[in-house]
Amino acid sequence: MISAEEQFHILQSGTDTIVPEKELMDKLKRGKPLTIKMGVDPTAPDIHLGHAVGLRKLRAFQDLGHNVVLIIGDGTAMIGDPSGRNTTRPQLTAEQIAANAQTYVDQAFKVLDPKKTTLRHNSEWLMALNLEKLLKLASNFTVARILERDDFHNRYSKNLPISVHEFLYPIMQAYDSVVIKADVELGGTDQLFNLLAGRELMEKMGLEPQVCLTLPLLEGTDGVQKMSKSYGNYIGLTDEPADMFGKVMSIPDALIVKYYRLASTETVDRIDTIEQGLADNELDPNKTKRALARNIVDAYHGKGAGESAEAEFDRVFKQHAAPSDIPEFKADLTPNDEGKVYLARIIADAGLAKSTGEARRLIDGGGVRINGEAVAKGGYNVDPQVLKDAVLQVGKRRFAHLV
Repeated sequence: MISAEEQFHILQSGTDTIVPEKELMDKLKRGKPLTIKMGVDPTAPDIHLGHAVGLRKLRAFQDLGHNVVLIIGDGTAMIGDPSGRNTTRPQLTAEQIAANAQTYVDQAFKVLDPKKTTLRHNSEWLMALNLEKLLKLASNFTVARILERDDFHNRYSKNLPISVHEFLYPIMQAYDSVVIKADVELGGTDQLFNLLAGRELMEKMGLEPQVCLTLPLLEGTDGVQKMSKSYGNYIGLTDEPADMFGKVMSIPDALIVKYYRLASTETVDRIDTIEQGLADNELDPNKTKRALARNIVDAYHGKGAGESAEAEFDRVFKQHAAPSDIPEFKADLTPNDEGKVYLARIIADAGLAKSTGEARRLIDGGGVRINGEAVAKGGYNVDPQVLKDAVLQVGKRRFAHLV
């Protein structure tokens, strides 16, 4: 049986805060499986490596023999988490939440062991709260306490609207911990207020309070902004292996260790060695990043997928060859009155750019190639014969075979 000290070392790796650390150690020293809780609101259907940071930590708890409870917040999602928001979230329908939840669970089990995971929906108990129970629950918190939360405080001080139903969110999440009788709850750094609210409510209701463990936000491939679809810097769990490998290779070297700690399946001791090796200039950053990319691809696509993705990456970026699995696109090559076709429209229609405007900017920036040849600045209209059965490339990783 691994000691409490060894468990703590593993669990502490990559965390931001543990509140309070001593209580986690005390719980581990009992030698009994702990109940570890994490809640996710299914407000979007797809998840990326940033979302999976918490799932990776849950898996670490599972591997140490602890009980993991993943709560699908289909009840709290009807309110919408106000964390980090300066406006009220739009409320989703029950149908949208249910569809998102199923997709989220399917992707979450790429990380978690389904046999060791208890899946709960907080609508089970939140929808059962009548007015009397809800009022009694809300009486445990003051408005002043809720306004201590940064996002509420900032909106209030700037005279921005806060809907009354948003005040219920941290209370509902706290109640989840009471129902589950959580020993530890995980969340991002932006969730600390909600986690502490759960600890406070458990104490007031005569339960042993949970330990709050927060995890840092993972920067995206740009190395600056947090990973997000809206920033276009995300690595999706369902990305194709070659695309996933290429995206990991594009992260700045300064993030290699952080990605190892938050997104890989390597052991903590191995990551400690890698960190020291990079600091001492004993490890080559590019080779280390390649190993990281292989590890991440293997984690989501199966053993060996990383090596295949690396070979494809080298084929495209070292040998400057086109990928072996280029998607086909049936292009409309009907010429205009001048006998040309509008290349920017084809690029946009093929999904290689968001709009014809973006396509024109990519052409002018030298980012568009036809059969490996760069399109000249201003080359928006081309001979249709040039595009017949051609490979169209936009940027480094976007291709289409025009048929």
